[in-house]
Amino acid sequence: MAGEESSNGLRTLPRLQKPEYLYFDGKIRPWEEATFHVSTEAVLRGLNVFEGLKGYWQPDGSFGLVAMPRHWARLRRSASLLHIPFEMSFEEFDDAAHALVKTLCRPSHDMWVRATLYVIDGHWGEGTVSDLVLTAYHQEKMAPAPIDLGVSTWRRASDLALPCRIKASTNYQVARLALMEGRPHGYGEMVLLNPDGRVAETTRTSLIIVRDGCVSTPPPWEGTLESITVDIIEALCADMGIPFERRPIELTELHIADEVALAGTISELTPVASVQGRRLEEPVVSRALLDRYRAAVTGTAPHPAVDLSCRTYAAEAAAATGA
Repeated sequence: MAGEESSNGLRTLPRLQKPEYLYFDGKIRPWEEATFHVSTEAVLRGLNVFEGLKGYWQPDGSFGLVAMPRHWARLRRSASLLHIPFEMSFEEFDDAAHALVKTLCRPSHDMWVRATLYVIDGHWGEGTVSDLVLTAYHQEKMAPAPIDLGVSTWRRASDLALPCRIKASTNYQVARLALMEGRPHGYGEMVLLNPDGRVAETTRTSLIIVRDGCVSTPPPWEGTLESITVDIIEALCADMGIPFERRPIELTELHIADEVALAGTISELTPVASVQGRRLEEPVVSRALLDRYRAAVTGTAPHPAVDLSCRTYAAEAAAATGA
C-alpha cells in the first residue's frame, strides 16, 4: 500500500499534472485517448494493481529508473494474488517505461511513473483481460521536506480482509479517509494502525522509527507493504554501521521515538517533524540515510542495493548535463 501519489507535503501533486502523453494499449498515445468503458471491472470494482517508479537524472546525462526488476516482480505478485493476467516481460516493461519518460522528460526535473495494470474485460474472475497503463509526472530535484504526522482512527485491514501485500488501488480507500481526517489538523501524513492497535504504515508509505540510534520498522505481517525502499534502507544501514531491525512497533513508541521517517518511492526517506503535535529531535540518523539514499539514486555515489535501469535520451541528456 505504501507509496501512493504524494500530496500535502509529500512532493508535488502528480494528480494535478496532465501530461500530454501516456502509455496505453501497448503504445505511447495522447492523454485523451486513454479511456475504459464504464462496465469494465476497472471502473465497476476498481480492479487494478500498480507500482510507483522513480527516475533520476545521472551525472553522465543518462536517466535512471530505480529498482525496475523488483518493481516488475512485485507488480506480477500483486496481479497473481488477484488472479489478473500479466504476461509482459521485464524487458517490455522496462522499454515501455523508458519510452514514456523519453517522451515527457525535462532536464530540469526528475520523474515519477505510475504503472497500473487494469482489468478491462471479464466478469467476476472469468475471462479476465488486463492492460498496462503508464503515466509519468515531473518531480522537483530536491530532497523531501519534513512533515507533520498524525495517527488515524481508521485501521489497516488484516491479511484476511484486504491484504497489504497486494498493491492495489482498492487498498487506498482507507488511506483517503485517513488523509481527510488529518487534513483539518495540518497533518501531511497519517499513520494507520493494524487491527491489533500496533503501527502498520502510513497511508502512502512505510514507516521507520529511530530509538537510541537503532532503526526499526514493522515487518509485513504487521500490515505494511513489502517495501522496496525499506529493503534499500536496510542495506544502507548495514554499510553505515546503523543497527536495523524489523519488529512490531507499539503506538506509544511513536510518541517516545527520537526520530520518525517515511520510506517510499516518492517520499524517499522523508523526516517527520512532529507526531500528533509533539516535536521530534533533529533527524540525525534518518537525515544521514536520506543523504546516502539520494547519493545512490542520483548516481553521485552508487550503492549495490540501488540498481538503476539507465538510458540516454540524446538531446535531453545533453541539456541535462549542460553540454
